[in-house]
Amino acid sequence: MQQPARLFGEGSRGRSMKTEDWDRRYAAAPDGLFGTAPNLYLRQVAARPDFAARSTLCLADGDGRNSRWLAAKGIAVTAVELSGVAVQNALALDRTAGQRVERIQADLETWKAAPGQRYDAAVVMFFQAPWPLRRRVLKTAWAALAPGGWLCLEGFSTAQADRPGGPSSTTHLYDLESLAAALPPHRVLEALTGCVDLDEGPRHRGEMAVVRYLAVKA
Repeated sequence: MQQPARLFGEGSRGRSMKTEDWDRRYAAAPDGLFGTAPNLYLRQVAARPDFAARSTLCLADGDGRNSRWLAAKGIAVTAVELSGVAVQNALALDRTAGQRVERIQADLETWKAAPGQRYDAAVVMFFQAPWPLRRRVLKTAWAALAPGGWLCLEGFSTAQADRPGGPSSTTHLYDLESLAAALPPHRVLEALTGCVDLDEGPRHRGEMAVVRYLAVKA
């Protein structure tokens, strides 16, 4: 029997044993598997003078460091994550921080926003999975955006395949061309690829090759 592909990134990605594997990882790190500070690129985007989101959807949110930070800024946040342990950790960390986030435990292979529910922004951080699933998540995020909504994404790029850390298979990595082609017509605010120095917990630390993409729904 073919084994499921090895998946990397912030939130849980696969089913069955992959879910159990992520559950174990989150159970061993109740205070934050990827640290507690929000993603640096997300902070940079939120600091833009033209960023005015009042509602945000965070997909594959892990134990909630990004969604919790957005909630602390007064933004209404919905976060979706597969791992039940990650969701429980996130809820506990929310209570400690005095923040409220709508947290949904669901499989992103099938989940979509409720009919009529639209968000001002969608955040996808280090969702490293086979391209068909990543493309499906991108389309899910895009469909949930209101007109003029922002999609903010960061992930390991194809250049990371030959570097320590992150996936070794290019099927789990991003490139700007595939990202742009996967989305309906949109306005690009930022499309960057290169090496950055990550310091976001022990799993995202050091110089790594990433893609950063910021798009606006027409």
